[in-house]
Amino acid sequence: MQEKRQGKWLQVFSINPGRVSEMNSNPMIGESNVASDGRALQSDESWTFKRRAFLRMLGYGASAVALGPLMAASRSAIGQSAAGNLRAELVHDADFWTSVQKMFVLNTDRTFMNIGTAGSMPEAVLSLFAEENFAKARDSLNGYGDRADLRALVAPGFGVDSDELAFSYNTSSGMCHSILGIKWKPGDVIVTTNHEHFGGDVPLAIAADRYGVEVSRVALPVGNNQTAATYVSLFDERIRQLKRQGKRVRAMMWSSPTYKTGTMLPIADLMEVVKAHELISIVDGAHLPGMMAYDYGALGCDFMSGAGHKWQCGPGSTGILIMRNKIRASNPLPLPEWYPVHGTAYNNTPRTTNGTATWDVAASVTNCGSTHVPMYKALVKACELWDSIGRKKIETYDLALSAYLKERIVELWGVDALYSPKDDPKLVSALTSFNPFQNPADVMNREKSNQFVSLMLSDYSPGFAIRNAGFDVIGAPAQHYGVRVSTHLWADADDVDRLVDAMWQLSKKMA
Repeated sequence: MQEKRQGKWLQVFSINPGRVSEMNSNPMIGESNVASDGRALQSDESWTFKRRAFLRMLGYGASAVALGPLMAASRSAIGQSAAGNLRAELVHDADFWTSVQKMFVLNTDRTFMNIGTAGSMPEAVLSLFAEENFAKARDSLNGYGDRADLRALVAPGFGVDSDELAFSYNTSSGMCHSILGIKWKPGDVIVTTNHEHFGGDVPLAIAADRYGVEVSRVALPVGNNQTAATYVSLFDERIRQLKRQGKRVRAMMWSSPTYKTGTMLPIADLMEVVKAHELISIVDGAHLPGMMAYDYGALGCDFMSGAGHKWQCGPGSTGILIMRNKIRASNPLPLPEWYPVHGTAYNNTPRTTNGTATWDVAASVTNCGSTHVPMYKALVKACELWDSIGRKKIETYDLALSAYLKERIVELWGVDALYSPKDDPKLVSALTSFNPFQNPADVMNREKSNQFVSLMLSDYSPGFAIRNAGFDVIGAPAQHYGVRVSTHLWADADDVDRLVDAMWQLSKKMA
């Protein structure tokens, strides 16, 4: 691994003008199928046989199976551990991902595994951002408009039409638009969880004080003993309980994944609860753009607010807000009554009751005075790069790295150390949260957890940029401050190995 850092890795992150055209001509990267309507199809047809098998191994497709049992079967068949099988698949595709890694200009003195907090713009995005900023200054350009042309370029990659994809300033901005734009009535109940980000919790608190809504929180269990059905039942049972009490439940809000533990609360499954109870659906999807290859039109959620600057690797102050704006088979419920929170354009035309939009609802979010257009153009460039590589390929790689990390953690700390599920494919994300301490109770010591994160950056070369997060654990006397690791495009199996070895050494030093 050190050889890689001193040689190949320096080459990987060197500035390489023209890299984008090279990638677009690379048959491994540039292959993409386009439907007759221009929508990008995220298939795995250009993948090798082993890659397609890997997709199935991770649980994709109609016959999805849990990773754990499958790996156990592989272990008995070929004598390798689950981690060993995952590592073999990652190494098999090393050349492909090295070509992708050349897009980035990251500092080689750090191993960046906190993409869940902040991403890194690829070189091509940086170049376009600089060019557009220069052009804006040179020609004194304004930023008025709803960016319909740019939204039309991004929307197909997310499975929606341009009138359903807005540019926000970040996830928190999108959550404010979603929650505070709904016409609430006093006594309306919003069911959510106890693991939400303040980007969603703050507009909930405002809605409670301003409109008189009530917030009911589901306590989330953590760890690998959960299944998608566990979380579906928790939401469904809470809603039924509230209804028996005579409460008027209007909406469900949840994070997928939760930023605290990386648990991917299953959107498709929870949408069945939403539709059964005829509710408004609001998803804090901060980590979804750039990590997961979701078709939001098929999912049918009313609102999904995601970040442009995290896994999607666009500029700061960019977000992607999906807003359902027509009736589809995926969600036949009426569109919620919604009004813009701020803007310089307003359309009071009634919202559609069929499959054809009556007005561009996403324009009302994007169009707010003179905005900084270069940052949105740079975000579009990042999205185009992801579409070119293949969003399903990126998702698979990210999840594979995370699965490998989880198996390595289990080998050393045991499965009970995980806060993130690993065996139900519906619950996995590329965020991995666990308890790194030899004495498990130390995870309730916030100062010690902070010290662990700090030492991982300062005492190892290259240092590891990770983070921690505090959250409630059912039955625990205090919050747990689990360590959280993000695995994305510029990391590989060697990075995971070095990280795990360093964390294990540090955990013993701090025992």
